Amino acid sequence: MPSPPASDKINSVKGTIPWNLFSSPSGIKETGVRQKVLNTEQLRKILEFEASKGYLDTAVAGGLDKLLARLSMADYESISPPSPRYNALTPDQREKWVKSTLKRLSRPPRPSRPPTSPPPQSPKKTKAAIALGQGPVSLDSPITAIKGVTAKLANKLSTLGVSTVRDLLYFFPRRHIDYSQRSRIADLELGVEQTVIARVWQASQKKSFRGMRSTEAIIGDETGTMRAIWFNQPYLAKSLTPNTEIALSGKVDIFKGQKVFQSPQYEFIRSGDLIHTGRLVPVYPLTSGLYPRQVRKAVKDALDLGLSQIVEDLPHEVRVRANLMGLAESIGHAHYPESEALRDAARHRLAFDELFLIQLGVFERRRRREEGVKGIEMEAGDQRVEDFLTSLPFKLTSAQRRSLDEIRRDLIQSKPMSRLLQGDVGSGKTVVATAAMLLAVASGHQAALMAPTEILAEQHFQNIRRLLEERGSPIQTAILTGSIGAKEKRELHRRIAGGEIDILIGTHALIQKKVEFKDLGLAVVDEQHRFGVMQRLELQQKGSRPHVLVMSATPIPRTLALTLYGDLDVSVIDELPPGRKEIKTKWLSPRQRQSGYQFVRKQIREGRQAFIVCPLVEESENIEAKAATTEYERLSREVFPDLKLGLLHGRMSAADKEEVMGRFRDREIDILVSTSVVEVGVDVPNATVMLVEGADRFGLSQLHQFRGRVFRSSYQSYCML
Repeated sequence: MPSPPASDKINSVKGTIPWNLFSSPSGIKETGVRQKVLNTEQLRKILEFEASKGYLDTAVAGGLDKLLARLSMADYESISPPSPRYNALTPDQREKWVKSTLKRLSRPPRPSRPPTSPPPQSPKKTKAAIALGQGPVSLDSPITAIKGVTAKLANKLSTLGVSTVRDLLYFFPRRHIDYSQRSRIADLELGVEQTVIARVWQASQKKSFRGMRSTEAIIGDETGTMRAIWFNQPYLAKSLTPNTEIALSGKVDIFKGQKVFQSPQYEFIRSGDLIHTGRLVPVYPLTSGLYPRQVRKAVKDALDLGLSQIVEDLPHEVRVRANLMGLAESIGHAHYPESEALRDAARHRLAFDELFLIQLGVFERRRRREEGVKGIEMEAGDQRVEDFLTSLPFKLTSAQRRSLDEIRRDLIQSKPMSRLLQGDVGSGKTVVATAAMLLAVASGHQAALMAPTEILAEQHFQNIRRLLEERGSPIQTAILTGSIGAKEKRELHRRIAGGEIDILIGTHALIQKKVEFKDLGLAVVDEQHRFGVMQRLELQQKGSRPHVLVMSATPIPRTLALTLYGDLDVSVIDELPPGRKEIKTKWLSPRQRQSGYQFVRKQIREGRQAFIVCPLVEESENIEAKAATTEYERLSREVFPDLKLGLLHGRMSAADKEEVMGRFRDREIDILVSTSVVEVGVDVPNATVMLVEGADRFGLSQLHQFRGRVFRSSYQSYCML
């Protein structure tokens, strides 16, 4: 049944009026939007009852603030809500507000006029309508089509790869700051990211004794007041007018015994959806002259415009089976998630799309390779390869033999081989690759091995030549690097093109235009992750569909190998040669550095050598990390004055690097202080200790390579991070 009139209820209640007494009889639920639930006469009766009770805020259960929050004050002849909240006013202030409001309510209502046309849409809705195809703005429109994105702002965004509305939608934040924890002023904690909703009491510009101009505001809610300061932003004082409702997010400090927000994020409540405060706030990559608020606003407007135009590209059954969020929804929550769970679900969907597209690409490459492409069929049973293996001073492990057999089976096929040979440092990948190249040469073709550095190329050249010379092979090997003189290089080019060179080893110099092979049958790429796809492709194009073998010492999980290298067959050498011992690896805290130095000294007394790797070449004001040049001087002077130290880094000339490495190999240097230049290609069997300074500044792949530098002999090896 409908509720009786308010006046009857008031007369029958001695204490308070339930705040939800006048809810709509139709049962309208709370939606977060203020709704008119009282007529003017009912509101007047409640305020008169509050006055009769002495303005103690006891007329309505829960307080007047709870009731007023449900009202659209614009429907009551421009009645102003109490500021700050009614509960926070003094009795005199409450009396003044109630009497003023009753006076306004007693005025006769203005005559209403029937509407002559539909109410106009808000600018936001009009813009969304344009996005739905009713206007020129589309996902491929330039970002200047977004209101507020000027040509100057567009130029700055273009440096980050953002030129269209679609680019902005896919310009995802690096992380989010959690400003979703809302508090009252009285409950604010120090040093915690939190948000308050308050009203501005007053704001003014301030000037420090150093001349810096700032804005200082007094804000308040029903529990108290506090200060907020924005340094070097005096213009804010004009916007922070009294009685403005504002959201502030940030950390609270104590200044002169009082809580204060220092340069918090701010947002006016009248602006609609919160973007900069009161939620998980996105943090985007920036460039010089680009500010966080600009980017957040531009992205939010792009979402309002373009999100409805996103086309779902995964079938419904796939999304259900993989438990994936919709594409448009995931893009929205990747920028402005309502919760951490929704943000994570959005990232999961977008990551799925990224890996799925990569797999489509690599499988398409594999399909093209296997369909209709004629390769070079080689004589895999050639006795010369078996003679080579028999002449080695050691036997291949079962894993090496298995990998070589897989390669040999590929080489006899009419389709080009494309195989990844993965194995830990010291597992014997080079011997397997040498046997494969020998097979290509025995079948009448040339072979090439490309390495990422001159040091590694030289090392491969020496090792392969030694392996072949031990059995008296007539095979011609050569090395081609950028440091070779012009005259020698021209002669080498002539011999390669004439087929006089059987196995060519080198760096990027192998893919220069002037290098032409007579008949390249097998291309081997070592440390393949150091080369780009196009560089590997250029080496392949030096021949007529040659077989390709890529090698990596970095451990690659099978699932990742299938995803990133789906166009490759994978062979794994998962067995170490007999007598090879596992590297003992230990993490040391800075306080244990001296014990690390003592262990290095102990190993050197036993006849071994050591590496000490630093993240930088020279000291930097911006990065707190050890520098090789400074560390070399300090260690030589203070820690190991009685030992012979050497210095190696990337800024040295090729000749100087080779001279230092030669002395280290010849045991003229006890400790080599180096940068990451030793990551690949330094082979000194007598070195058994690797000490890595600032290990957190290197990637896992680099750390694995560093460990491999001391895994070249039967001695026990150690790595200290």
